[in-house]
Amino acid sequence: MAVLSSNDRDSAAYPIQSLFVPFPFVCFTLALATDIAFWQSNNLMWQNSSAWLLFAGLVFGAIGVLAGLMDLVRPRTRPLRPAFLTALLYLIILALAFANSLVHAGDGWTAVVPYGLALSAVTFVLCLMAAAVSARKYARLAWRI
Repeated sequence: MAVLSSNDRDSAAYPIQSLFVPFPFVCFTLALATDIAFWQSNNLMWQNSSAWLLFAGLVFGAIGVLAGLMDLVRPRTRPLRPAFLTALLYLIILALAFANSLVHAGDGWTAVVPYGLALSAVTFVLCLMAAAVSARKYARLAWRI
């Protein structure tokens, strides 16, 4: 029977945080979409959806931070660790999402429209920036530039 992997250590080099980091990005992007839907329709279902998406993004973000701390201890994940700027952007995104979650805890129109929508938009833009910075580092690793 042929073994495809030459070494079992190679599979251990995959960073655990990479499993959890995409979830907050998706949740925060969908929170922006549901905020826009609430702004256009004034249907409370969209406000509740935004609040739950923010909560889910924060939970998976916290798990991602804990997994990232575990990856700091593992020496084999050193080349795949995020850059300092990316890690800083992740923490800023989580702090903004937490503030956004507190804003969304209010009732009715004022819980979303002026500040919740703006915080969701800023969080989304920072998610795009973090993805771009992170992709640039992984592209350099793939091409060994």
